Amino acid sequence: MPPHATLEMSTEGMSAEHAGRAPAYLSLGHAGFAERIKALRALAAPCRLCPRACGVHRIRDERGLCGAGRRPWLANVGPHYGEERVLVGTGGSGTVFLTGCVLRCVFCQNHDISQGGAGEEVSVEQLAHWLLSLQRMGCHNINFVTPTHQALALVEALALAVEGGLRLPVVWNCGGYESVEVVRVLEGVVDIYMPDVKYGDSALAEQYSGVPDYWELVRAAVLEMHRQVGDLTIAHGLAVRGLLVRHLVLPEGLACSDRVLRFFAEHVSSGSFINIMAQYYPAHRAHAFAELSRRPTGAEIRQVLRLAEKLGLARAGVQ
Repeated sequence: MPPHATLEMSTEGMSAEHAGRAPAYLSLGHAGFAERIKALRALAAPCRLCPRACGVHRIRDERGLCGAGRRPWLANVGPHYGEERVLVGTGGSGTVFLTGCVLRCVFCQNHDISQGGAGEEVSVEQLAHWLLSLQRMGCHNINFVTPTHQALALVEALALAVEGGLRLPVVWNCGGYESVEVVRVLEGVVDIYMPDVKYGDSALAEQYSGVPDYWELVRAAVLEMHRQVGDLTIAHGLAVRGLLVRHLVLPEGLACSDRVLRFFAEHVSSGSFINIMAQYYPAHRAHAFAELSRRPTGAEIRQVLRLAEKLGLARAGVQ
């Protein structure tokens, strides 16, 4: 079991209610999953699972910057109560924290996992077993955290878990720096896309997260995600399908929040569900950058919230 995993805790009697509609993957069948696994396998060798397109042969367990190989690489599995309320409900969000990341954010609060390699490789079969365990524990969804670079192994595990009776919606909790080609392959697998839209400027993304073309790529990915699942649908207080966006407010306006919010208002949907996150603090290597070495002020947070209101984004706010 991965370090810190919590699947053995006693949770007898928890409900797995996720009221609303059945997960999209139930209509795929064996053939639908097989088609998507075949496509992801091709994208993994040479690897093009993320926009870095590093070209390593993941099927042979070669590793690129993200550090992941052929098997699932996990840091933590268990019910989590620190996510958005619409994911947590009463039973928690069934989070699967994946080790490694395609970004290199200097302020990452989980840098030991994303960049430090904390975690353990397991088999696809073991991961499928844990997904079913999360359902039995009463979690309301399967929440894959930082999943993009391990998309092949995750879809393989999902296919096995669905055969074993998995019926929870799937949350794709990603960093926003996504390959549109991979997002298209995931159509019918993912119920809730939850991208971090970190910056409205690619030069800042390259400076602080080490990736080029971020703003261009995140917009294309978000539009494809929204095409697939639409605005977030909530039934009985729980998210069941749709796009749920996170936007972390950075000090000094470094996230270009105005550009991010205008994009959603003008090109995605005024009904976009956007969690404007106020919890930035200088973590990891942030203190090496004077402009990132403090928390955002209350005035900076309020400015972003006022802009969301002005733009008619009624579902944007601090969650």
